[in-house]
Amino acid sequence: MKPKIFIDGEHGTTGLQIRTRLAGRTDLDILSIPEAERRNNTMRAERLHEADLAILCLPDDGARQALELLDGSNSTRVIDTSTANRINPEWAYGFAEMTAGQADRIASARLVANPGCYPTGAIALIRPLVEAGILPKDYPVTVNAVSGYTGGGKAMIAQMENPGDPDPINAPHFLYGLTLTHKHVPEMQLHGLLDRAPLFAPSVGRFAQGMIVQVPLHLADLTKAPSPDDIHFALAGHFAGQDIVEVVSLAEGAELSRIDPTELVGQDTMKLYVFANAKTGLVNLVAVLDNLGKGASGAAVQNMDLMLGTRH
Repeated sequence: MKPKIFIDGEHGTTGLQIRTRLAGRTDLDILSIPEAERRNNTMRAERLHEADLAILCLPDDGARQALELLDGSNSTRVIDTSTANRINPEWAYGFAEMTAGQADRIASARLVANPGCYPTGAIALIRPLVEAGILPKDYPVTVNAVSGYTGGGKAMIAQMENPGDPDPINAPHFLYGLTLTHKHVPEMQLHGLLDRAPLFAPSVGRFAQGMIVQVPLHLADLTKAPSPDDIHFALAGHFAGQDIVEVVSLAEGAELSRIDPTELVGQDTMKLYVFANAKTGLVNLVAVLDNLGKGASGAAVQNMDLMLGTRH
């Protein structure tokens, strides 16, 4: 019998991307409700209980409501793409490449919290260095990032694309999270194994999909003052043996004059770079990904396949 999958919130940005990825899958039975009934809680509850696995593509409160509709049922497995459960110890964190054994934890879990797009890039750069003893846990980490505007969901898409929107955004690029209390910070700190909250400066550009995440470091302030080769070796070793996260060679990175945030649009992979200046002793760690790919919908499908024991 085919596993039954219900995407609660399938008509939103993330849900639509997941539906697109599952469109050709003949090994799954996709449950659905009409868009006009998306707030029909009786129908939602029926689908949630009927499903073998539910993917929640909802705001935090909507995700919590879906779990209430499940009413303690242990039969339906859940992937939550909201921020509601990403630091909840009862939920497996859905970044399979994050650390050794994480894919197995996801595969065996009933409850999986899908990572945020910004944290996926940041944690991929930070955690391997902490685990390798290179980046001190109390280092004052700074994370700078720019995302495509689809990360803001339907509301921001309308603001960026519709001049008649009540609150249109006309800027080619804008910074937000100005209070330095962005909802992704606790997630970055916990899963990045940091003792101090990182300073996170997110921004949005006038492009639909794509993302660049940067973590600049002073080599002299790291444990044993490592070289750029040491940094790259730690990252490459951490992500060896899988095909989702690519650590670009130092030589290839040195040939680049610019980084395009849209490089991986439509793909569910991620690239990591180490850029260094030997004279100043500075390095800039860079992650490139599709904010709706490895940063959202692609990660949810990857986690679903791990939980179901399938691979496509």
